[in-house]
Amino acid sequence: MHEILCSTGCLVGRPNGRNHRIITEYAPYIHCDGFEFMIYDTWYDSLDSITAELADSGIPFRVVHCDKKIGELISQGDDKQGLALFETNCRAAAALGAKTLVLHLWNGLISDSHMDKCVEAYPKLWKIAEDCGETLTVENVVCNVHSPMSNLRLLHEEYPQIPFTFDTKMAEFHNELSDAFSDENRWLWDERHIKHMHINDYDGGYMDWSSLKTPQIGEGHIDFTAFFENLTQFDYTGDYTIEATSFLPSGEIDLISLNKSLDRVREYVRLSEDKYGSIRE
Repeated sequence: MHEILCSTGCLVGRPNGRNHRIITEYAPYIHCDGFEFMIYDTWYDSLDSITAELADSGIPFRVVHCDKKIGELISQGDDKQGLALFETNCRAAAALGAKTLVLHLWNGLISDSHMDKCVEAYPKLWKIAEDCGETLTVENVVCNVHSPMSNLRLLHEEYPQIPFTFDTKMAEFHNELSDAFSDENRWLWDERHIKHMHINDYDGGYMDWSSLKTPQIGEGHIDFTAFFENLTQFDYTGDYTIEATSFLPSGEIDLISLNKSLDRVREYVRLSEDKYGSIRE
């Protein structure tokens, strides 16, 4: 059965001081099967103690979302610092018991303007992750030069076994969500490259940079019924992380809205599998 995960980024952000203890406070009340832990660049001085505390809590952490700064450094050609930070992220994932990493291989204002550097760095990143017992997945992050799908194809051409995390909002931002299951992109599913899924709604238009804040599921225009039916028919076997922003400007947590989003995703999965037959049967 698919697991429905909650990103800790739904709860922890700048308005509440990126206080990691919010995770342990709210975890018992969140309608999820586990968590995806998001690492922030302001945590490095205390990351070991943070991960040790969370590991002792007994909360299941299945996935770690690496610091987004790593991809930005790599895109700028600063491999030394980028790879060092990535290794620190891998150790944090291992300490938490997570087995899957999500990486923005390109990021920031520089974005994918130097994909050659990203492509060149990938095997070094993979080796570091592998040595830590982690599976590295590259996410289809928004771009300002090319598009996520074209970058995934470029990486696939160079590294035919590469695994990905697919994000619905990132795809819809570039008008690529409707094409994700096209004949041209069947290789993603037929060759099992999509190992993990980020389920995010989107309420903006094509490359609408003002609408990148992630709304709750159902507050955007993504047709999740069709999307989950396609996933079932294409035999997607991985799990789902919901990333809907659920902290208010005051830093308080909107637990009711977050749980509604998680429940909606669980229902989409159930309905699609009821209609087309569970892939696990």
